[in-house]
Amino acid sequence: MLNFFRVVSILEGISYLALFAITMPLKYLADVPMPNKYVGYAHGVLFIAYCLLAVVFWMKMKWPYKRGFILIIASLLPFATFYVDKKYLQPLSSKVL
Repeated sequence: MLNFFRVVSILEGISYLALFAITMPLKYLADVPMPNKYVGYAHGVLFIAYCLLAVVFWMKMKWPYKRGFILIIASLLPFATFYVDKKYLQPLSSKVL
Protein backbone atom coordinates (compact mmCIF):
# COMPACT_ATOMS: atom_id res chain seq x y z
CA MET A 1 0.00 0.00 0.00
CA LEU A 2 2.88 2.36 0.75
CA ASN A 3 4.27 2.14 -2.79
CA PHE A 4 0.82 2.63 -4.33
CA PHE A 5 0.20 5.68 -2.14
CA ARG A 6 3.61 7.09 -3.10
CA VAL A 7 2.86 6.65 -6.82
CA VAL A 8 -0.57 8.28 -6.50
CA SER A 9 0.98 11.10 -4.46
CA ILE A 10 3.61 11.87 -7.09
CA LEU A 11 1.12 11.59 -9.97
CA GLU A 12 -1.33 13.88 -8.19
CA GLY A 13 1.40 16.47 -7.70
CA ILE A 14 2.43 16.26 -11.36
CA SER A 15 -1.16 16.54 -12.56
CA TYR A 16 -1.72 19.56 -10.31
CA LEU A 17 1.32 21.33 -11.73
CA ALA A 18 0.45 20.35 -15.31
CA LEU A 19 -3.08 21.63 -14.88
CA PHE A 20 -2.19 25.02 -13.48
CA ALA A 21 1.18 25.68 -15.11
CA ILE A 22 0.55 24.29 -18.60
CA THR A 23 -3.06 23.65 -19.53
CA MET A 24 -4.74 26.61 -17.80
CA PRO A 25 -2.51 29.14 -19.61
CA LEU A 26 -3.14 27.23 -22.85
CA LYS A 27 -6.86 27.45 -22.28
CA TYR A 28 -7.08 31.10 -21.29
CA LEU A 29 -4.13 32.70 -23.07
CA ALA A 30 -3.87 30.64 -26.26
CA ASP A 31 -7.53 29.59 -26.57
CA VAL A 32 -6.66 25.85 -26.67
CA PRO A 33 -9.14 24.21 -24.25
CA MET A 34 -8.77 20.49 -25.04
CA PRO A 35 -5.62 19.68 -23.02
CA ASN A 36 -7.20 21.31 -19.98
CA LYS A 37 -10.20 19.01 -20.23
CA TYR A 38 -8.20 15.78 -20.19
CA VAL A 39 -5.60 16.88 -17.66
CA GLY A 40 -8.46 18.19 -15.50
CA TYR A 41 -10.19 14.80 -15.57
CA ALA A 42 -6.96 13.02 -14.70
CA HIS A 43 -6.24 15.47 -11.90
CA GLY A 44 -9.75 15.05 -10.50
CA VAL A 45 -9.45 11.27 -10.36
CA LEU A 46 -5.96 11.47 -8.85
CA PHE A 47 -7.07 14.09 -6.32
CA ILE A 48 -9.91 11.91 -5.07
CA ALA A 49 -7.68 8.82 -5.03
CA TYR A 50 -5.00 10.72 -3.09
CA CYS A 51 -7.49 11.98 -0.49
CA LEU A 52 -9.02 8.54 0.04
CA LEU A 53 -5.65 6.82 0.21
CA ALA A 54 -4.33 9.50 2.57
CA VAL A 55 -7.15 8.87 5.03
CA VAL A 56 -6.80 5.09 4.78
CA PHE A 57 -3.02 5.25 5.09
CA TRP A 58 -3.21 7.69 8.01
CA MET A 59 -5.60 5.42 9.90
CA LYS A 60 -3.60 2.29 9.08
CA MET A 61 -0.39 3.89 10.36
CA LYS A 62 -2.21 5.30 13.42
CA TRP A 63 -0.50 8.62 12.97
CA PRO A 64 -1.54 11.66 15.05
CA TYR A 65 -4.21 14.03 13.77
CA LYS A 66 -1.61 16.65 12.84
CA ARG A 67 0.11 14.33 10.38
CA GLY A 68 -3.23 13.26 8.90
CA PHE A 69 -4.16 16.92 8.49
CA ILE A 70 -0.85 17.52 6.69
CA LEU A 71 -1.54 14.61 4.33
CA ILE A 72 -4.95 16.02 3.39
CA ILE A 73 -3.83 19.65 3.08
CA ALA A 74 -0.96 18.54 0.83
CA SER A 75 -3.49 17.73 -1.89
CA LEU A 76 -4.51 21.40 -2.01
CA LEU A 77 -1.09 23.04 -2.24
CA PRO A 78 1.31 22.95 -5.19
CA PHE A 79 4.46 20.91 -4.52
CA ALA A 80 3.08 19.72 -1.15
CA THR A 81 2.54 16.12 -2.26
CA PHE A 82 6.23 16.00 -3.16
CA TYR A 83 7.04 17.29 0.32
CA VAL A 84 4.84 14.60 1.93
CA ASP A 85 6.53 11.93 -0.13
CA LYS A 86 10.01 13.10 0.84
CA LYS A 87 9.32 13.82 4.52
CA TYR A 88 6.90 11.03 5.50
CA LEU A 89 6.70 8.31 2.84
CA GLN A 90 10.30 7.82 1.68
CA PRO A 91 11.59 7.14 5.20
CA LEU A 92 8.92 4.46 5.62
CA SER A 93 9.88 2.97 2.28
CA SER A 94 13.52 2.68 3.31
CA LYS A 95 12.52 0.96 6.59
CA VAL A 96 10.53 -1.66 4.69
CA LEU A 97 13.51 -2.53 2.48
